[in-house]
Amino acid sequence: QVQLVESGGGLVQPGGSLRLSCAASQSVGTMGWYRQTPGKQRELVATMSRPGTTNYADSVKGRFTISRDNAKNTVYLQMNSLKPEDTAVYYCCANARFSSSGTITDFGSWGQGTQVTVSS
Repeated sequence: QVQLVESGGGLVQPGGSLRLSCAASQSVGTMGWYRQTPGKQRELVATMSRPGTTNYADSVKGRFTISRDNAKNTVYLQMNSLKPEDTAVYYCCANARFSSSGTITDFGSWGQGTQVTVSS
């Protein structure tokens, strides 16, 4: 079982930046970040394949950047121009599972989550 360890969450003012990191215990495939707020379903933030193909939620395009270092089995999420509505628990995930059409259906491993709070 792959273990994922997240870091980098915290409290930031609106307009500020944070960088999340997630280290996997072994080599993994597609990695990603999801987020969840109380009473809502977990939602996609961004994903990145091992070769480097990325996908972003419309709500974060142009503000967030996902990247990875395959040598370190680590994925990052650079979050700029943060808004109060970005407040959530952010979860790292790895080893995407795909439908026959290529859509991601689930991930094999999830981290414990890190809180991001955007507030003045």
